[in-house]
Amino acid sequence: MTITDITHKLESGGRIDAAEAKLLWEKAPLWLLARLATEAKQRQSGDKVFYNKNFHLEPTNICLFECRFCSYRRRKGEAEAWDYSMEEVLEQVASRRESGATEVHIVGGVHPERDIHYYVEMIRRIKQMWPTICVKAFTAVELHYMIRKAGLSVEEGLRLLKEAGMESIPGGGAEIFDEKIRAEICPGKCSSAEWLEMHEVAHKMGFDSNATMLYGHIESIDHRIDHLMRLRDLQDRTGGFNAFIPLKFRSANNGLEQLGETSVVDDMRTLAMSRLILDNVPHIKAYWVMYGKESAEMALSFGADDIDGTIEDSTKIYSMAGAADERPRLTIAEIEKMCQAAGYRAIERDTHYNEL
Repeated sequence: MTITDITHKLESGGRIDAAEAKLLWEKAPLWLLARLATEAKQRQSGDKVFYNKNFHLEPTNICLFECRFCSYRRRKGEAEAWDYSMEEVLEQVASRRESGATEVHIVGGVHPERDIHYYVEMIRRIKQMWPTICVKAFTAVELHYMIRKAGLSVEEGLRLLKEAGMESIPGGGAEIFDEKIRAEICPGKCSSAEWLEMHEVAHKMGFDSNATMLYGHIESIDHRIDHLMRLRDLQDRTGGFNAFIPLKFRSANNGLEQLGETSVVDDMRTLAMSRLILDNVPHIKAYWVMYGKESAEMALSFGADDIDGTIEDSTKIYSMAGAADERPRLTIAEIEKMCQAAGYRAIERDTHYNEL
């Protein structure tokens, strides 16, 4: 099997296996990956690039886990720790009601003292205040802990959240699925099998979700391919993933700082290969808060067809790890300009990718 053979296979709509993906990832010229990924993107979404009007809600950064890559988590009482009360959370939501947002994205630390009933009440009260807002909330890692702490099954916990008004699940916490890597970088966190099970059960219950991969630390290309293949297998079974988001490891202020960061070339290869391997996931997202605006624009030429949303200076996860935008905010005009520069049309969507 040669690169030319794999190219022809992809151009005719074929699916590549792990060995073909590895050859392409490591040996194909960057221009070829850009072309193949762009063709795959255009088959999925034509000349459209999607965004939404959203804001993040991060109720706490107090977390019981000690992930080595994380610049965000704090212990209770430490400097830069926050733990908003229910009333403070609701005040933050109320302050955004005139923003035109269609989605609130809720993630944060895994608070050791809170179970699912606290967060069910939070969602219920947000929906009472703002019935039309879509609640996309809690990584599989957060869900696993809060549901288990309450002594419930995955199905029982997700049912409570759905009844309260939650509609979608973000993709965080996947990191790298290889368990040896997880033991090194995020010991104690739910296993890859538990992460995948959470999303599989959620899909079967009518939730849609996203998926992520944290790359650029101690993993290899083989680990990245294995991760993507496991996501592809789950998507074959459920069809519940809306989008895949490759997350670049940012090295400031964490336990893996000595590793530095991957190059922009590696970022673009990773985006392109994600598009080519995940032939059954509709959208590939270039999360501009993590990449920076210039790289996110470049990503639109490497298979990405979504850049997330306006954010409105509402997340600290990447700024605390050294991302360029300390106060991340993107206007609609900026989004449209980025898309036009790459030759695409900016399309506003809701959480479920309905065009608005």
